[in-house]
Amino acid sequence: MKKMKDKLDKLNSRRILIRDIFDKNIKEIEIAGWVHNTRELGKIKFLILRDLSGIIQITATKGKTKDEIFDSITKISRESVIYIKGKVKASKQAPGGKEIVPSEMITINKAEKLPIDVSEFSKTELPKRLDYRFLDLHRKRIQSIFKIQSTISMTFREHFIKKGFIEFQPPSVISSSSEGGTELFKVKYFEKNAFLAQSPQLYKQMVACSMEKAMTITPVWRAEKHNTVRHLNECRQMDIEMAFAKTMDIMKQIEEVVKDIVKNVLEKNKKELEVLGVKNLKIPKAKYMTFAEIADLMKKHKVKIEEDDLSQEAERKLDEIFPETIVFVYDWPLSGKPFYIMPKDENPNAELSEGFDAIYRGMEISSGGQRIHLPELLIKRLKAKGLNPNNFKSYIDSFRYGAPFHGGWSIGLERFTQVLLGLENIREGTMFPRDRDRLIP
Repeated sequence: MKKMKDKLDKLNSRRILIRDIFDKNIKEIEIAGWVHNTRELGKIKFLILRDLSGIIQITATKGKTKDEIFDSITKISRESVIYIKGKVKASKQAPGGKEIVPSEMITINKAEKLPIDVSEFSKTELPKRLDYRFLDLHRKRIQSIFKIQSTISMTFREHFIKKGFIEFQPPSVISSSSEGGTELFKVKYFEKNAFLAQSPQLYKQMVACSMEKAMTITPVWRAEKHNTVRHLNECRQMDIEMAFAKTMDIMKQIEEVVKDIVKNVLEKNKKELEVLGVKNLKIPKAKYMTFAEIADLMKKHKVKIEEDDLSQEAERKLDEIFPETIVFVYDWPLSGKPFYIMPKDENPNAELSEGFDAIYRGMEISSGGQRIHLPELLIKRLKAKGLNPNNFKSYIDSFRYGAPFHGGWSIGLERFTQVLLGLENIREGTMFPRDRDRLIP
């Protein structure tokens, strides 16, 4: 046991990944990973070993390989974690053109009978796969989704840091609703009632009005009792807020960052896109239209929309008419926007707002606009929405001491992943989803 521990400790300090075998001229190797598959062909046995960087074939031949290794290769269960020592040889038949002839094999942790199918063409239904998400994450397809999601969030962060934005961390426990409505998760906070934040909205405005440019990637919670393929009860939002910004200024920020994200995904995640079968992804164009123009367009195509909102059918139709295009819909009816969105041209009696939605690949990816920075107008809009201004006193007061006009928006990380990759269900793009039925794992 001590000898094995010493070997594994040594391996951990200078671990070689499978891709290194193909990238470098390595003759002898010590490596560890997961058993992806095994098969037997007469006097030859094969084991496919996998790690985060790829796969390699282990080939054992009866009479040439140690008996204990040859006998155990097809007995070891799939997804077991093993250590292999051996020589690297060229092989035209092996995946990638190289294989390892083993001289030593150690089982680090034997996998029990698998409760779900972890093959690349898994037939296990999504709910059961999510029950065993930690095992579902072994699949190359699922790993590809989250490698791309990592590129999305990293690009978002780097894009705005380069533009001089300050990254901040908003609170997750708040005293009242951020956006109105009653769909909040209530928590007990010592002797007080509190809520899980449904948005960083109020706090990012406070930061922007002091530090001008604010950005965050933060979890939010919404206690809406839906069960759709595009909604979650916990998600991560990519938010920005800018001082001295009007609606067009902040819409341009979305256009630029989405183009940057898609560009980086196309450059950095070619293998992952191939695994997922995503072939038609292109850096998008942008189209700017008023809500009234969209309403007229939908009428021509006989698609119904509400007076102050777009239907899912309308969002899909926009994708048909303007493929691979971010469609910005502005001059949105004020009745369809939250209390903090500025009325058109700062006119308290306006019917339109400075709010907008961004539609991409048939789905809304963002909603935002210019905010109200005038305390008395903010109080008026709160009352119009049936909300008590006393519950927002500290928020209102933050605009009494030198607050500039400002605006911002939010993009849901999981929904953007779903839209970009064409996933049928947002839960596919959520590592550990939370909805009204799921609290584990």
